[in-house]
Amino acid sequence: MTTHILIIEDDINLSTVLADYLQDKGYVIDTATDGQEGWELVNKKHYDLLLLDIMMPRMNGWQVLKSLRDSSNPLPVIITSGKTDREDIIRGYNLGCDDYVTKPFSIDILVCKIEAVLRRYKAAVHEDEMKFDLNGIPFDAVRQLLGEQKLSSRENELLLILCQNMGKMVERSRILMTLWGSDTYFNSRSLSVYINHLRNYIGKENAIKILSVHGKGYKLVNMNE
Repeated sequence: MTTHILIIEDDINLSTVLADYLQDKGYVIDTATDGQEGWELVNKKHYDLLLLDIMMPRMNGWQVLKSLRDSSNPLPVIITSGKTDREDIIRGYNLGCDDYVTKPFSIDILVCKIEAVLRRYKAAVHEDEMKFDLNGIPFDAVRQLLGEQKLSSRENELLLILCQNMGKMVERSRILMTLWGSDTYFNSRSLSVYINHLRNYIGKENAIKILSVHGKGYKLVNMNE
């Protein structure tokens, strides 16, 4: 299913770069250059996520976010702002944003945050889509349960990524950026530990295997298929 994102950002250069990058990732993008224009688009079209700047003409980001939540609209919102004070970040979360990213930021990390927010939102809306059968072992990503094994948040997120890409290789760098926000050596070692945890939980005799693709990533496969 296509994911529609609205970018409300008065810096046209940044907005263009973000839109081009996200479109290359397969997202459908609309842009607005001020809060009022963005608010009107939100009320006309369906979006799956909103990237929202704060300091804008006509209607600032605070006003857009407050109007959104006052109208009981659950649309996920990631604030992208140059306002880096602790008070501003807290204000954003208090008004109902799902994440707050300060400028300048890495677009790769922003994409990881977008994916994480969308996963959480879809989990709440489509709970049945967060349940998987791993050859007789139920995996409930909402309750973080693999059979009777309670998973840590990272184990749960990792297994969810693999299940959602069943039979496909998921790049190691993508997993690291999504779960840790960086692909350092130490985070890479931690990933290997979590992979081993999941392999042990699934069991050696199970036809479901987490395969390592040397130097590239991991793939969840059913060896019986």
